[in-house]
Amino acid sequence: MAFLIVLASLCFLMFVAYRGYSVILFAPIAALGAVLLTDPSLVAPMFTGLFMDKMVGFLKLYFPVFLLGAIFGKVIELSGFSKSIVTAAIRLFGPQRAILSIVLVCALLTYGGVSVFVVVFAVYPFASELFRQGNIPKRLIPGAIALGAFTFTMDALPGTPQIQNIIPTTFFGTNTWAAPILGTFGGIFILIVGMSYLEWRRRAAARAGEGYGDPATLLNEPPAYPGGRLAHPLIALLPLVLVGLSNVVFTWLIPQLYGASHSFIPGVIGNPAPVVQEIGRINAIWAVMGALLVGIGTVFAFAWKPLVATFVEGSRHAVGGALLAACNTASEYGFGAVIAALPGFLVVANALGSIPNPLVNEAISVTALAGITGSASGGMSIALAAMAETFIANANAAGIPMEVLHRVASMASGGMDTLPHNGAVITLLAVTGLSHRQSYKDIFAITCIKTMAVFVIIATYYATGLI
Repeated sequence: MAFLIVLASLCFLMFVAYRGYSVILFAPIAALGAVLLTDPSLVAPMFTGLFMDKMVGFLKLYFPVFLLGAIFGKVIELSGFSKSIVTAAIRLFGPQRAILSIVLVCALLTYGGVSVFVVVFAVYPFASELFRQGNIPKRLIPGAIALGAFTFTMDALPGTPQIQNIIPTTFFGTNTWAAPILGTFGGIFILIVGMSYLEWRRRAAARAGEGYGDPATLLNEPPAYPGGRLAHPLIALLPLVLVGLSNVVFTWLIPQLYGASHSFIPGVIGNPAPVVQEIGRINAIWAVMGALLVGIGTVFAFAWKPLVATFVEGSRHAVGGALLAACNTASEYGFGAVIAALPGFLVVANALGSIPNPLVNEAISVTALAGITGSASGGMSIALAAMAETFIANANAAGIPMEVLHRVASMASGGMDTLPHNGAVITLLAVTGLSHRQSYKDIFAITCIKTMAVFVIIATYYATGLI
C-alpha cells in the first residue's frame, strides 16, 4: 500500500505537468497528498520542515546560476548576437544542411551558457525559415532543437555551464570539467547517432513527397527574417567563448584564493557563529557565476546602445523566467525530498539499490527519477540527495573516481527526463506551434539515443579505464 501511495503521487504530478498545470503549485499538493494518505499528522511538519527546507536550500545554491544564465541569454538576444550567430550558420551550411545548422547553433548557444529555454525562442524563427527554404517538414524542427540544446552540450561535454553539469559538483566535490574524455566521447556519440536519425527522417519525408507544410494551416509561423545590420559573427561569438574560458580560469583560481574552506563572522554585534564554507562544494557554482558575469559584461561592451534602450524591459522578462525555472525545479526537489521520506520510497530505493554495478546503479536511478519528475536537474537532485552517499561508498569500494560518478550522473539526468510532461518539451512544442502527436516521436527518439549514450560511456570506462 505504501508503494502504491508513492506511485499514485508520482503519476498525479506527471499528469498535471502533462496537462500544463504549474509544478510550483501541484508539487506540494502531490507530496502532501501522499503524506496525508500515509500519516495525516505529518502533513504540516513535512511541509515546513522538509518540503520548504529542501526547496529553499536548492534556491540558495542554484538560483544565482539560473538568474545570471537568464540575463546572459537575454542580452545575447537583445544585442542581436544570437541572430548574428544563427544567420552566419545558415550562410555557412546553406538550406540543404538545415538540420545540421540548427543543431550546431543550438549546441553553440547552450555550451556558451544560454538557457535551453532561451535557445528555443532565439533559434525557432531562423529554423522555420531555413526548413521552409529547404522544403523540410516543420514537424522535424523540435527534434533538431532538442538534439542541439537538450543533449550533449547540456550535460555530456566537459565544462558546460548548464545546471545539469553543476549539480553533481556539490555532491562529489568535482568540477564541471569532470571526466573530459568520457564526456567528449559521449557527446560525439550522441551527435553522430542523433544526426543520422534526423537525416533518415528527412530523407524518408522527401521520398514521400512531404514538404515544409502549408503556412496557412500551421500555427505560430514567424514572419520571414527581414535582415538588417547585425554584429560580426566573431564578435557575437566572443561572449560565448569568454564564458567557457572564464569558467576554466575561475575553476582553477578560486581554490587558490580561498583554500579548502573559508569562514567569516556574519555580524559585528554579539558573538555570532562563523559561517564556514567548503570551497570544493561551491567552487563550480562560483566559477560559473563569475564566467557568466564576464559574458554579460562583454556583451554590454560591444552592444551598449541597443542594450541600454531595451535592457529594463528585457531584464524584467529574464528575471521572471529565471524565477519560474528555478522555482519549478526547486519545487520538484522539495517534492522528491518528501517522497524519499515516505515508507513507500524504500521499495523504490531497494529495487534501484539492488543493481550490483555502481555506475549502472547510478545511471538507472538518476534517469528513472528524472523521467518520473520530468526534470533533469530535479530528478538528479532527488537521486543524489537520497543516494549520493551510497553511490560514493560503492564507487570507492570499486576504485571508481568521483569524476566518473559525476559524468554518469550528469548524462543520465538528461536521458529519460524529456518525457511528455517535461517543461522544456512542452515549451518547445508550444513555441513551434506543434503538438505531441506531430513531433514528440522525434524528441523521444533523441531521448532514447541520449539514454543509450550513458551506458556507452560506462562500457568505455570499464573497457579502457579512460576518464
